[in-house]
Amino acid sequence: MKGLCILGATGSIGVSTLDVVARHPDQYKVVALTANGNIDALYEQCLAHRPEYAVVANPDNAQAFEDKIAGSPLADIKVLAGADALTQVATLDNVDAVMAAIVGAAGLLPTLAAAKAGKTVLLANKEALVMSGQIFMQAVAENGATLLPIDSEHNAIFQCMPAGYTTGHTAKQARRILLTASGGPFRQTPIADLDTVTPEQAVAHPKWDMGRKISVDSATMMNKGLELIEACLLFNMDPDAIQVVIHPQSIIHSMVDYVDGSVLAQMGNPDMRTPIAHAMAWPERFDSGVVPLNIFEVKHMDFEQPDLQRFPCLRLAYEAIKAGGIMPTVLNAANEIAVEAFLNEQVRFTDIARIIERSMAQFTADCADTLEHVLAADQQARDVANKVIAELKQ
Repeated sequence: MKGLCILGATGSIGVSTLDVVARHPDQYKVVALTANGNIDALYEQCLAHRPEYAVVANPDNAQAFEDKIAGSPLADIKVLAGADALTQVATLDNVDAVMAAIVGAAGLLPTLAAAKAGKTVLLANKEALVMSGQIFMQAVAENGATLLPIDSEHNAIFQCMPAGYTTGHTAKQARRILLTASGGPFRQTPIADLDTVTPEQAVAHPKWDMGRKISVDSATMMNKGLELIEACLLFNMDPDAIQVVIHPQSIIHSMVDYVDGSVLAQMGNPDMRTPIAHAMAWPERFDSGVVPLNIFEVKHMDFEQPDLQRFPCLRLAYEAIKAGGIMPTVLNAANEIAVEAFLNEQVRFTDIARIIERSMAQFTADCADTLEHVLAADQQARDVANKVIAELKQ
């Protein structure tokens, strides 16, 4: 039985992971669950799975959680607080696998620590890899960690790679990767109407049930831009060898085009429990609880090239990975600030790309060879993005 730590247990990936765990109690023991502030959901999860540790990353909520479990059946759970506690539980000796599902830059340090500790890292936090790039991949290689992608697209690509393939290496027979995207809720919205998009409209994804931040990223296609950067690193491919393909039905989750003319695709109903179960059972397979795909109900499948005028964030992601250095870090940081401002109704939907582009223009592609350099660039980019937002509001 494997010990499991879930970083970001109360988010959509964490909830889906626990659903899979509950189907296989003989395979995984939940050692630690972490949350930022949703202590009610964390309490219910702890009741169901009885972890040894519960971490509340936001210290302001930690005392409330301790008060909640006092005198309850959970009184013996060790409660930890703060960002450092995330790293502590991700590196416990009795943790074999870490589900890295914290959204945004906050997930970088504990996920990197898990890699350095030689854990099996189930990577759902794309921002951690986008920010740290080769620093993260080097940590995986040097410490004997296993890196398995959870994003549906990267998991699909991984499944389509040759037998025995491991992340971080180049599959020489693979000519290119076809990275699919739903196109989000505004794929056919007149471009002139995008100025007036509301946060409620942006988080209403047509195919996937996701959190608010990632739903906005999907609407701008920045999510696909971050996945492009992630794919370059996970599969050691040049960005020009990765083609983003809009596929509104979200049945094919990605494809690999081989030199002999074969194109391998991974298909299935859009449910994150499929890639989660694949990674958790790898190199075997077990039941995910997902309804099997009824191929006869798939009336047709459409494929389109993305319109970079409609989706400038995707263009910016290509520019960032081609520039290299700290630029992917800057892109990610500026995007996090811009999306937060949009969700708080401080800027327009179309301002998100403007904020990112103006922020990137303030930086050069300096080498990102240390974690300290990455974190400094991340903070500088956030400061610049906030200044851009202030200028837009004038």
